[in-house]
Amino acid sequence: IAVAMVCAQRGYNCVITMAEPFSVERRRLMRMLGAKVIVTPKAGKGTGMVRKAEELCAKHGWFLAHQFENEANWKFHQATTGPEIVNDFKNKKLTHWVTGYGTGGTFHGAGKAIKKALPKVKIILAEPEAAPLLKSGVKTDRNPDGSPVDSHPAFASHPIQGWTPDFIPKVLEDAEPQNLMDQLFMVPGSQGIKVAKDLAAFEGILTGISGGATMYSALEIAKTAPENSIILAMLPDTGERYLSTPLYSDIPPDMSEAELEIAMSTPSFQLIPGKPPVLDVSTK
Repeated sequence: IAVAMVCAQRGYNCVITMAEPFSVERRRLMRMLGAKVIVTPKAGKGTGMVRKAEELCAKHGWFLAHQFENEANWKFHQATTGPEIVNDFKNKKLTHWVTGYGTGGTFHGAGKAIKKALPKVKIILAEPEAAPLLKSGVKTDRNPDGSPVDSHPAFASHPIQGWTPDFIPKVLEDAEPQNLMDQLFMVPGSQGIKVAKDLAAFEGILTGISGGATMYSALEIAKTAPENSIILAMLPDTGERYLSTPLYSDIPPDMSEAELEIAMSTPSFQLIPGKPPVLDVSTK
């Protein structure tokens, strides 16, 4: 979506390849921004959409952003996101930073900046329980350009969109995560969904499933962290992108029984299923 935004501002043509399971809202947002969105089959997973992008660029002579391999990805976070966090906690206490990974750019770049300025901060890297790629210890085989040769054997489908494709991104691997992180934390997909819903209902924070997964990780880390620990969890996502996903599966578009009861508690402007609409019945 960010690429589509920049291309719209700069007047570039933009073509995005995206695997079928990603939300319909993402497709519509990018198309609203003028991009062409090429949807690839679910069975091809993340590697399939990467292969399609490579194929299209080779065929048409287009520029390929290489978001999973491009060192500009993590270096920008090292120059911006990381220092912003350090500056926000200037003369303040910070003990833990919790993040997941998609391309690995935030973890790699911001993580290096945080560790350099605040070496005592513990970095917690979260990963879907259903797709324990880093936990498996199995590396991703790579093509000469750093892209994955094939799908990772530890990958299984998970609902945390934006996290953990079916390969270990080179941007992430180049961070040497085993050295940069202090702990690898596994997140059940169902908990990411639950916490995202709780954040909306009880805190007024409308984030996506990945945001819920990050917050779940932070809450679990807090249970065993020393007293007075200060834990930072970033939620760089928004819930509107997930209307067609399991995050909203139990939220109906029509009025519930409780809502209908409220609607009928006064006589005017009622829209009750199976009954004619009622407009203003007040007397003047």
